[in-house]
Order: sequence, then C-alpha cells, then structure tokens
Amino acid sequence: MSKYFATHHRVNFPMLLRVMGWLLMIESAFMLVPLVTCLIYGESDYMAFLITVTVTFAAGALMTFCIRPSYSSMAKREGFLLTALVWILFSCFGMLPFLMCSTPLTLSDAFFETMSGFTTTGATVFESVESLSHGINMWRCLTQWIGGMGIILFTLAVLPMLNHSGGMQMFNAEVTGITHEKLRPRISQTAKGLWAVYFVLSAALCLLLWIGPMDFFDSVCHALSSMSTGGFSTRDDSVAAWDSTYIKIVLTIFMFLGGVNFALIYKAGTGNFKELLHNDTLKAYLRIILFMYIAFAVTIAINGQANSISSVTIDPLFQIITTISSTGLTVSNFENWGSFIIALLFILMFFGACAGSTSGGAKVDRLLYLLKNTNNELYRSIHPNSIRSVRINDSIIPPETVDKVIAFLCIYVMIIALGGMVLTALNIPLVDAFFSSFSCVSNIGLGTGVTGYGGSFEVIPPAGKWILSMLMLTGRLEIFTVLVLFTPAFWSK
Repeated sequence: MSKYFATHHRVNFPMLLRVMGWLLMIESAFMLVPLVTCLIYGESDYMAFLITVTVTFAAGALMTFCIRPSYSSMAKREGFLLTALVWILFSCFGMLPFLMCSTPLTLSDAFFETMSGFTTTGATVFESVESLSHGINMWRCLTQWIGGMGIILFTLAVLPMLNHSGGMQMFNAEVTGITHEKLRPRISQTAKGLWAVYFVLSAALCLLLWIGPMDFFDSVCHALSSMSTGGFSTRDDSVAAWDSTYIKIVLTIFMFLGGVNFALIYKAGTGNFKELLHNDTLKAYLRIILFMYIAFAVTIAINGQANSISSVTIDPLFQIITTISSTGLTVSNFENWGSFIIALLFILMFFGACAGSTSGGAKVDRLLYLLKNTNNELYRSIHPNSIRSVRINDSIIPPETVDKVIAFLCIYVMIIALGGMVLTALNIPLVDAFFSSFSCVSNIGLGTGVTGYGGSFEVIPPAGKWILSMLMLTGRLEIFTVLVLFTPAFWSK
C-alpha cells in the first residue's frame, strides 16, 4: 500500500494532520509565556490564554495521537501544503486570545493581527496598544519572534524525526531565499544552528535594551519584535516614546543584523569570517544603506526638517534600516520628510534585506541577480556571440535560477498591483491602498495616509483585512509556496 501511494504521489493527508498536531502542541507551549505574564501582573486576560492553551493543546493532541498514517514519508507537495496550512492554522488558534481578552477584537481584526504577527509584518488594528494587558502585548511580540525564523524551522529543530519525513521539502518551502544552504549534514542540525544564532542575538538585544531606559517587560517585547524584524511595540508612539538615542542605536544595529543572512552570521560565529567579508549580497546590502542614507540626509536638509543632529544622523539611518529589514518600528513621522522620501521607502520596501534573514521584501539577492543578468543582456546585444554567466560569490548561477528570479519579481509586482486595485474597490484612497498592499506583501507593516503615523489598519474594512492577511502570508512564504497550491498540476496524480 505504501509503495502504491509513494508511486502515485498522492498527498499524504494523515501524516500532514499528524505533523500539524505536533505543531499545535508546540504553539500551546508558547502560549504559556503570555499566560504566566498575565498571572505575574494580576491581569484578567489569563483566562483567555488558559482557555486558548487548553483548546490548542487538545486539538493538537487529538490530531497527533488519534491519526495513524499508513506511511510516514512526505514529498515536495506535502512540504508546500504543510507549510502554507500551518501558518493559517497557527493564526486561527493564535487569534483566540484576541477574541476573548478584555479588549476583544472582531474575527477579521483578530485574524489580521495574528497573521501580521506570525508573518512579522507588524501592521496592527489596535489604536492604542498601551491600553492592552501585558499578556496580550507579550503574545503579539512573541508571535513575531516565532514567525521570524520560521514555524517549520523551529519544528525541524525540536522534532528530528522530520529529517526522514519531508524535512528538506518543508525547509525549502518556508526559508526565504533563492537557494538554501545546509550548514550541517542533517536538516535538523541546520535548523538548530540557525535558531541558536537567533536566540543568542535576541537575548543580547534584550539585555542591552534593559540596560537602557526600558524596563524588563518592554525590553523583552522589543527584543522579540525587533530581532524578528516584526515591529510590534508596547507603546503607541513606538520607539519614539522613550526619546532615547541609545535605544535607537542599539535597535538600528540589531535590525541590521536581522536583515543579514543568518547562515553567514552562524559561519562568522564559528570562526569563518572570510565568507562574511567576501559575500556579494552583504556588500550590496551595505551599499544600498549607504546610498539611501546620503539621499535621506540631503532630502531632509533641503525640506527644512534638519532640526537637530539626530534628525540627519540616527533618525534617517533608523528609518532606512527599519524599512529595508521590514521591521517597521518608527521614531518620527517620516511623512513630514517629503514625498521623495516616501518614494525611497517604496524602493526599500520592495527589495528588503538579504535572503535567509528574518526580513521581508523581494530580497537584495534577487536585485543582484537581476542587475547582473541585465548587464549580461546589454553586453550580448552588442556582442551576440559572447557567452556570459551570472556570477555571485565567484560561483556561476544556473540559467534556470536566474529565470526563477525574474519570474518571482514579475509575479511579486503583479500581486502588489492586484492587491492595491482590490483595496481601491473597497473605497480606500488610491495611494493608501497601494501602499498598504505593498507594505503587507513586503511584510513591513508601515502605513501612510489613513493607516500612517499615529493611525492603524483598523480603518480598513473587514474584507480588506482578509485580503491583506493573505497578502502577508503570500509575501512571507515568498509567493511560490502559496501560488503552487492553486495550480492543477499540484493536485494531479
């Protein structure tokens, strides 16, 4: 029987459900953190988390221990399907505290907030986060930290059995980037290595913030949301609430690191600095930041917004890093810097940081591939008989990989445009609609106009929130993982 299923490539739904059951039990374990937080602060929202933990664990246990798959293997199709379904499933159970807390949300708002968290988008429907309980704010930031490195990746780290059950397929479906490098022989070892880097950096950031003007709770929350490049804050004014240059500098450094390929950081941590220093993508990442900083500083000065040293030094650098890394934290109203700054932010939102990081966007790697391929095409138009290959880090990139990058970028633009058009049909202003679509696909969460500085996505109608939620998921899983599920070939035997 198992040979029959394996030969005919039928989707192994029983195994999918069993793995998702394990994942739900893991999610319920994470929910204990905000539950304990509520108990520490004596908040009534502990009941919302207690009920959610119970329901989530029970559902996970039922799926895990009551389903007996006839065979345990999972192929590429199962990897795609599981990855997409898990993110939706996590959001469905993760939104329950928002429905039952002391400041309850509607179903559409709760799902939007949760999906925004897990995809590290950082768009929020709460008009005042300071009115929320400590437990709810902790859960908001924790969802971002879980989703930052990846739900599936964490599972691969704690459930080594998945090495032999479609682990590589799930890894490729969730981890951002064009190609995926195994740091260790086993995929579970690679997952553990990446999560170890992620945890150490998060702990270091938390400690540094705690040393500054933040208390322990705010330090933990901002470490979780910043290292994941999510952008949720415990204050209505975000980081600007502390008016601290120290906090800006610390967050800028760690948001930058959040935009670097974690595989490179892992290698540097093991003593391999050569690959870090000679990485073409990292160099491009640094050049973009430098160029944008000069453009920002000059524009701010020309527009008469250079009111202090900070306004032309750390503030623009902070905004550049928070945008290119798709974090979305704010220290000032960037809309006052002029429309040219908004245009530059569009560019930063589009490309994002490096592949293999926690950032969103199309990724600097793809920009590099596109530019080098364009240069080759221009050269071949003059010398048609010449043979030139795209080289990254002294390695020749296969033509099919370049083609995949071009296809990705085209579809990426089409999805943003389609999302913006649908939102305008819901009577959302044109610029706001396209900016919101752009922001959600890029997983950055910044808003402009009605959703901009001091506002929230609460003004978006319910239908728009469901659309934006799907755009967040599509952007986080880098399009193909989601779109492939809607192709007839995926479901054919």
